[in-house]
Amino acid sequence: MRPGIALIGLLVCLLVGMGTVCSGGPAEAATTERIVVNRFSGVAIEGFDPVAYFVDGQPVQGTAEFEANLWGAVWRFRNEGNRASFLAHPEVYGPQFGGYDPADIARGVTVAGNPRFFVISAQRLYLFSREDNRNAFAADPERFLYEVGKRWPALQEQLSQ
Repeated sequence: MRPGIALIGLLVCLLVGMGTVCSGGPAEAATTERIVVNRFSGVAIEGFDPVAYFVDGQPVQGTAEFEANLWGAVWRFRNEGNRASFLAHPEVYGPQFGGYDPADIARGVTVAGNPRFFVISAQRLYLFSREDNRNAFAADPERFLYEVGKRWPALQEQLSQ
């Protein structure tokens, strides 16, 4: 294929918005910056089961067999029970701030959280970009959440819709 034709094809896909003409593969949800997802697959939190953090107290990899599409992201679970729990209460089980690190949000920037660095505080899941951020948050979550509350609305507006 000639480079010019390939470029035209790419532009058509972009103009169509990555809709049915260019989609394919198992993940049908569009990626979004409001939720941290893999930009190629649309899978949230690297495929870890968000309910497992509460049930098992640790990150557990979900499978493509148990998926749900919500908030423009594909969520994976290790079993149907966890999937059902998430769909019944996504505001509880989904990572707060779309999976962005609240310690970084408190500083005024959006940095994707790493699903391996997490804290459950006040029955909510928080993901962190670094272990140091997790430890600082865990020591004083109220202080961080106060700062996040001031900065998150403006930062969220900057993220694509």
